[in-house]
Amino acid sequence: MNKKHAHAQEVIQRMEQLAPKWLAMEGDPIGLQVGSLRKRVKKVMVTLDVIEPVIDEAIREDIDLIIAHHPLIYMPLKKIDPDTSHGRTIQKLLKHDITVYAAHTNLDIATGGVNDLLADVIGIEDTEVLVETLEDQLKKLIVFVPETHVEDVRNALGNAGAGFIGNYSHCTFNTPGTGTFIPHEGTKPHIGEQGKMEFVDEVKIETIYPNSIEKDVLAALRKSHPYEEVAYDLLPLENPGKSLGIGRIGKPQVEMTVGDLAQQLKKSFNLGGVRIVGDLQKPVKKIAISGGEGNDFISKAKFKGADVFITGDIKYHYAHDAWMEGMAIIDPGHNIEKVMIDGVADILEDWLNQRNLDTEVYRCKEHTDPFQFI
Repeated sequence: MNKKHAHAQEVIQRMEQLAPKWLAMEGDPIGLQVGSLRKRVKKVMVTLDVIEPVIDEAIREDIDLIIAHHPLIYMPLKKIDPDTSHGRTIQKLLKHDITVYAAHTNLDIATGGVNDLLADVIGIEDTEVLVETLEDQLKKLIVFVPETHVEDVRNALGNAGAGFIGNYSHCTFNTPGTGTFIPHEGTKPHIGEQGKMEFVDEVKIETIYPNSIEKDVLAALRKSHPYEEVAYDLLPLENPGKSLGIGRIGKPQVEMTVGDLAQQLKKSFNLGGVRIVGDLQKPVKKIAISGGEGNDFISKAKFKGADVFITGDIKYHYAHDAWMEGMAIIDPGHNIEKVMIDGVADILEDWLNQRNLDTEVYRCKEHTDPFQFI
């Protein structure tokens, strides 16, 4: 029996459904970094970092495609020198036909991305965005449907994510009316005859959706609508859409102190130690988190009422300022973002299984944290 493997472009399309490129911060070098997407993928690796030991692991495992969080090429290259680790890494990738794709700040910001995964592991509830970077604009869809297919179209739109208002789904408004059209030569009308004016009992369906799912909503519309040419309008709305951005803030699932939380982080992420700013006995009623370097977000965390801010790579003078302001910080290191390995791998495996594809998802096992505690 021949195995059917996913095309690299298909895998990337699934990744960009999870973490669309438009979410990324300006200047972030996301997307294809090395290699070609014009190939079938027997095995895809998910990794936090793309460093030489990871590439050696990928070669041993016969990996075709690497999905990484941290970009391999962060600054423009002036040369590729195989006498350096960075140069050898690129050389090995090209020699072994391994493609590298990076989803960085777009995966940080995405719903279900790095910061949501971290919040789940730590046990933070009722989360909201810490620092808003953009808004998922709302749009209205107006479509005209023959009465015979109203329920099919309405359900298809709702199942694609349109019509969500608060905790209500499949919200629409429906107005009956009469549609008219004349099918011309070359058409294959669902209703009527070529050259003859047709009058059809139709329903105007109105619903809303966030701009991020427009492709899915329109695909569902075209698939469920019986007409050869679908008549619809798309209107931008002034209603506020969902806030999107870096970091999360919410409540802990159980009462604890800063010291308790630090011990929990050590255990959850198998850490040798963490750096702490502030009073270890301080009660924690609200937690802010940003997986990567969060120096610029300390004041925002304090402003939003966080008792403690969990983030990596805190600088000395930023820590001083936070300490003097009574703000607690736990720095478990940048490497805690490795939660994305299992998170992304699970999503890709579910998608591949649904499509009956035999592409294997491999979770990077190489340790990529450069720091040790002694």
